Amino acid sequence: MSGNIFKFKDARRLTQWVRYLLYAQILVALIAIGSNYLEYQLLMDYESGAYLSEEQAVADGEANDQRQLGVGLLYLSVFIVSGVMILKWIYRANFNARQLGAEEMRFTPGWSIGYYFIPILCIWKPYQAMNEIWQASHDPDNWSLNDFNSSVSLWWLLWIVSNILGQAVYRFADKAEELQDFINANLVSQLSEVVSILLAFATLKLISHIYRAQTKSFARVEQKTYQDAQQVVIG
Repeated sequence: MSGNIFKFKDARRLTQWVRYLLYAQILVALIAIGSNYLEYQLLMDYESGAYLSEEQAVADGEANDQRQLGVGLLYLSVFIVSGVMILKWIYRANFNARQLGAEEMRFTPGWSIGYYFIPILCIWKPYQAMNEIWQASHDPDNWSLNDFNSSVSLWWLLWIVSNILGQAVYRFADKAEELQDFINANLVSQLSEVVSILLAFATLKLISHIYRAQTKSFARVEQKTYQDAQQVVIG
């Protein structure tokens, strides 16, 4: 343990950056909801025949498309950056759990993020890896005796639902031909944004709990290492 403890990497700054990016996700999702609502209103005007001028209807449609494109690019940028940082955080959390004394963990730091990119396995393996990190972080010595945690389960449920809705938005938009198809795609998109906000909050809660648990475990192990060294000196 004395060798491992010095390999422990403080995740305070990384955790803070992940928090900032998750807040950014929430903000962008709220902007997207507002933009989607404006689009919904436009579609309702189309359906009700509120436009007396075809030129104005086309102009408003083009302005809507430009706005939605800008919001979409912003959302994609924040999602990519935050996704990379979250995966980095998961890698660090797995690594640190091992340094705290958790032995025989099934998932290595690399595979704890690698499974996100493997079809089929990505449905449950990342969840198992995160649950293992949670267990090992809260009780490094007896982590395998702990049960599944509800915070991890909720986080993963929201992750799955968010991905399903994201796929649904893409399929609806890709196949939309009639006005009602675009309205349906808009409604599903708004629901997807709401779920993404809930997912961001669940992720914030999850990383905060794990970070605090690892920090406390590190302090206990460091104190024990210091006490053992003092006893050796006194002895």
